[in-house]
Amino acid sequence: MRIIDLRSDTVTKPTAEMRHAMANADVGDDVYGDDPTIIQLETAAAQLLNKEAALFVPSGTFGNQLALLTHCKRGDEVILDDGCHIVQHECGAAAVIPGVHLRTIETETGQMPLVAVEKRVRKAEDIHYPHTGLICIENAHSNGRVLPISYMEEIFGLAQQYKIPVHMDGARMFNAAEYLRVEPHVIADCVDTVMFCLSKGLCAPVGSLLLGTEEFIQLARKNRKLMGGGMRQAGILAAAGLEALEMRHRLKKDHKHARLLGKWLGQIEGVIVYPKPIQANIVFCNIILAPPLTPESFVQRLATAGILVNPPEDGVMRFVTHNDVRESDMRRAVDVVRAVLTRDFW
Repeated sequence: MRIIDLRSDTVTKPTAEMRHAMANADVGDDVYGDDPTIIQLETAAAQLLNKEAALFVPSGTFGNQLALLTHCKRGDEVILDDGCHIVQHECGAAAVIPGVHLRTIETETGQMPLVAVEKRVRKAEDIHYPHTGLICIENAHSNGRVLPISYMEEIFGLAQQYKIPVHMDGARMFNAAEYLRVEPHVIADCVDTVMFCLSKGLCAPVGSLLLGTEEFIQLARKNRKLMGGGMRQAGILAAAGLEALEMRHRLKKDHKHARLLGKWLGQIEGVIVYPKPIQANIVFCNIILAPPLTPESFVQRLATAGILVNPPEDGVMRFVTHNDVRESDMRRAVDVVRAVLTRDFW
């Protein structure tokens, strides 16, 4: 039985080209700064996003926390939306690693209202106030939505007005670029620093990149060492990363599959699909389960039929498309969901 894994785009397997590149990578010692393939990857990423410098890091969470640590002093305040990855899915690391206070704004779309952001900026020097050290946005957002360029420019303009840097969790920024039909640097131009993942829809087995000015990345390089992220012959991983940068051109297929999946799931009674329209490679659903079905048994029944999904979070399920699934897999997944909900599978 073919297993269709829709849990996340992190489950992608490295392509044959990646495996070949990794096996033949020219390596050095990245802590000494002399791994040629790491240098090649960082240079290519910086050029692609129109930033001065880039730094290879083990993961997206590592890259985000490294950005917070490098931008902020302990006790600084970071303004960001309540549903973003840094708040929801990084184990409370902001309290442990950079030691910052997260000042969140509740929003369903991931777009923090400018009025709400400005209200939270600490404008006065007061013995009682923390310092506003950073504003964070996420694009594409974990909720499946893409922030428009016009909104990002407004946030960036507000931040510059108050001399506050902006960091973007761009784990899926190439999905955002695909949806917006812009070159990736157009998105990156709206922030001071950006992190993006090589190991999600781009299929690399390991790694993310943090980008910013030369000065910022030099500070981040030392902080990466402090966090235990200094790697030696990491060029083996960077070789896959170079291949991954080219994989951005195929993300339109993931988006097409997600739109089909959303359309077909939405035709099942009791399944409510969003966002509308589907903007990236993630389909979220509210699924009405009639007893004796429970969220746990629903997920288990799908798994028995070879469809892997994560359990619902706050009642919401997600299905994520990626390089290792086909259009026919979307149809099969929908058929299994329908069968389970209508008891034909029982």
